[in-house]
Amino acid sequence: MSVRMCVLGSGSGGNSTLLMLDDEAVLIDAGFGPRATPARLQGTGVGLNDLRAIIITHADRDHFNPSWYNTLRKLRIPVYCHHKHKHALYHAVNNSHPERSAHILHAEGLLQEFDDQPFTLELKHTTTHIRPIPLAHDRNGTCGFVITNHSAKVGYATDLGCVPDHLLCAMKDVDILAIESNYDRRMELTSNRPAILKQRIMGGKGHLSNEETFEAVRRVFAQSTQPPQHVVLLHLSRECNDPRIVKRLFEAEPAIAERLQITCQHKRSEWLCLGASPPVQPQTELF
Repeated sequence: MSVRMCVLGSGSGGNSTLLMLDDEAVLIDAGFGPRATPARLQGTGVGLNDLRAIIITHADRDHFNPSWYNTLRKLRIPVYCHHKHKHALYHAVNNSHPERSAHILHAEGLLQEFDDQPFTLELKHTTTHIRPIPLAHDRNGTCGFVITNHSAKVGYATDLGCVPDHLLCAMKDVDILAIESNYDRRMELTSNRPAILKQRIMGGKGHLSNEETFEAVRRVFAQSTQPPQHVVLLHLSRECNDPRIVKRLFEAEPAIAERLQITCQHKRSEWLCLGASPPVQPQTELF
């Protein structure tokens, strides 16, 4: 009986994380389509037929790919989304098959809405409690999650424009802390990106800088009775970040650095298993 996490990929080209809750497979986000996801799953021992649910943070295409609709219906995989993202899903049309939409998932009972209140994910062999954490991101916001079962507690937050106190409070005493570390401020400011894009990313409703993430992780460690076994950094920008910069920043806190795992866009991570000792040396990537 255990909890394991494998990040299938994280970045602007697609985001998806596999959680094994005991022996039940759940995805957080499905930003890679049903054709690309099996390749990401190779070596995990998990296939599409094993998925019991998909929980999405928000409806941007890099977090939920509309090409999933037919596969979800065929395999009877429910999708859990916040009610404020429902209409965005309804308009996220699969261009190849515009008739396949979230309306059909809803009609067939496969689109499950939640609000800001905790809810229970009843799987075949295990019961998992999920606490949504409302976060600022663009117009409709996004959701972080604290996912708890009998053996572990996982905190997950990506695409957040700032770090509110209620997120830090919710992340106290998690066993795995997964949080975005999107951009290096100097690289962002000196990049060739349009000024309006820089403002969106850095304006408090876009993404977190490395420094903001580092301070958030420090505060979670300070308030926790036991620190997280793993700190997983998500959604690094390919244009405006560098794992080497992130690594140097987090080395300022050895207790954090020895637990640090930096994910990337193109390859999945290895399994992160709870109960194992943290690595002796920090790892830049898990691939």
